[in-house]
Amino acid sequence: MNLKVGIIGYGVMGKTRHQAIDELKCGKVIAVSEPNNQPEINGLPNVDHDGIIKHPDIDIVFVCTPNFLNKELTIRSLNAGKHVFCEKPPAFTEADVAEIREAEEKSGKKLMYGFNHRHHDSVIRMKELIDSGEYGKVLWLRGRYGKSVTADYFNQWRAKKELAGGGILMDQGIHMLDLFLYLSGDYDVVKAEVSNLYWHMDVEDNAFVILKDTKTGKVASLHSTMTQWRHLFSLEIFLEKGYMVLNGLITSTMSYGEETLSVARNRSTAPAATWKDEVTTKYTNNNSWRYEVEHFFDAIEKDQQVTIGTSDDAQKLMRIIDEVYKQKDF
Repeated sequence: MNLKVGIIGYGVMGKTRHQAIDELKCGKVIAVSEPNNQPEINGLPNVDHDGIIKHPDIDIVFVCTPNFLNKELTIRSLNAGKHVFCEKPPAFTEADVAEIREAEEKSGKKLMYGFNHRHHDSVIRMKELIDSGEYGKVLWLRGRYGKSVTADYFNQWRAKKELAGGGILMDQGIHMLDLFLYLSGDYDVVKAEVSNLYWHMDVEDNAFVILKDTKTGKVASLHSTMTQWRHLFSLEIFLEKGYMVLNGLITSTMSYGEETLSVARNRSTAPAATWKDEVTTKYTNNNSWRYEVEHFFDAIEKDQQVTIGTSDDAQKLMRIIDEVYKQKDF
């Protein structure tokens, strides 16, 4: 199947997706849309949004735009009979995602969301171990995801609520919340403290979120922050018979440190597990961009369901985001 692709938003993410498509040789990008008044970019026609959405030869639209455009462009592309891959966040609210899902169902086309962290090899391994039941049920999770920003952040679209939909929670924390859902299932109780104590923008610079599943009793906690002066990614999952801790994340700058997964079994005597009991794996290659694009193209070519990054996943996630923002105090 010779699938033809159009990319709306040809910044860092648009180019990253293009590279993955080329590496996999799973399709061909034939046009892009980037508002820089250039007729061509890297030899590709640079057209307006309609030029992508209404292009008769384009089968797939990649939406890699600022957050406020995601919902509109996804719905319009689905209505035009295109398969759609959209970067996170899917929209600003759960109600928005419900509208998108209506368009998805009517179109009969594939829709996938770019929650890229699911596709890191370390997370894939964690998912395998949890699903195997080898370590028993999940008891609790703790996620910390933080970065530092500079004063020029005020001039970026991410600092404006009408364009971004939220602050650090919508930017980074959403990835960790998505991992909570992916690795441990849904939650029905949401408690949060959301603040902007340092940067004083109209979006949050810190979010503390506690989730609980009343059916199982499991609890997850998240701290999402843009006042983490040293970038940090840490995900801890403790189960009945052991634990797994992922510290660091492979990125282009490696500012989060090496991606290292430590796994240990629970012991019968105190301390239940010691540092020397851990099996540690360091991941040096970031295959996530290829894995993610491959999953999407496989679903299209084999006419299978998208199973990772679905619109159902997106709706569950935005339900939690809605509840968090209801509790912000500024």
